[in-house]
Amino acid sequence: MDKAKDVLTTGQVAKICNVAPRTVSKWFDTGQLRGYRIPGSKDRRIPVAQLIRFMKAHGIPLNGLDGGLVKVLIIDKNPELARTLAQQMQNDGRYEAQIAEGGFDAGLIAEQFRPQIILVDIMIEDIDIKKVSAIIRQNPELQDTRIIAVTGHLTEGEIQALLQQGFDNCIERPLEITKIVDCIDETLSVMH
Repeated sequence: MDKAKDVLTTGQVAKICNVAPRTVSKWFDTGQLRGYRIPGSKDRRIPVAQLIRFMKAHGIPLNGLDGGLVKVLIIDKNPELARTLAQQMQNDGRYEAQIAEGGFDAGLIAEQFRPQIILVDIMIEDIDIKKVSAIIRQNPELQDTRIIAVTGHLTEGEIQALLQQGFDNCIERPLEITKIVDCIDETLSVMH
């Protein structure tokens, strides 16, 4: 995938949001829209994940964004369930979903696909959940990726332990599309 597409100029953001470039510069300079400046230049760059977060927070329709789709990686040991879930998410019209059945697949796919959300079944045998979150957190390309643990019934203490291990949220089975969409929206709206 083209790395440049993950970072936008103020001009590109202006087109997407249907505003003047100086408006985008103002959002950036006041800290409302997070990004960075090119070293040695005044040029600003805005990561797509930050733009999506900003657009959602301010009720700006995502359809101006290149498809406006939130990328979701589903890591699940049940390929049938994962495919059904991915299909439901894509039918929703707001998501692009890919599937991985194990830790090795997940690492390769995450590297190329660069999802904003990873839904991971924490019961998969070949996945060390502590390693999953550590690997994602250490990868600068995935710093804006949010990890949601898919679990059975957990106690409040078990949920807190997952959050301390680097997960951003938890969702219990059975997975229903409305529950997942709510969980993803909640997870993406929480800014770190």
